[in-house]
Amino acid sequence: MFTYTSSQHMPLDWITVILLIGIGLLLIIVELIFIPGTTLVGILGFILTCIGIWIGYAALGTTAGHVILAATVLIAAVAFVYSFRSDSWSRFALKDQNRGRVNEDYQHALQVGEEGKTVSALRPQGTAIFADRHHEVQTNGEFVAPNTPIRIIKLNQNKILVEEIS
Repeated sequence: MFTYTSSQHMPLDWITVILLIGIGLLLIIVELIFIPGTTLVGILGFILTCIGIWIGYAALGTTAGHVILAATVLIAAVAFVYSFRSDSWSRFALKDQNRGRVNEDYQHALQVGEEGKTVSALRPQGTAIFADRHHEVQTNGEFVAPNTPIRIIKLNQNKILVEEIS
């Protein structure tokens, strides 16, 4: 345990406490911004913050420890509330959306009744080839084995509904 009270070590103790708490809070903020979920970075940040507070109590006394604890909680709360209210996290957020659809390029190239062959098994969805082009297709729920002749029975937006040719 830390029980010394020498005045020549006092600035070093304050620097150690401030660095540990500062790095700990920084790691917690990095966890919130960049790394989803609870990971080693956030846990390490929490541990460093707790160690900094503990050293503050052990090396600097109970009164200084209370001040350090209160200041840490206040700084953390103000930083989190300010950052979420000021929308400063929005520059890190993903804003683009993928609006592409399957078979979007080939929607008008196919016709009902056109025949092709399955490339993969249709369970009920899979890949088929029509006029030397691969397309994502689906059945009405039936299983169709690979390399089976099929026919288009319905085109609905970007969906190609097929049936096995008997």
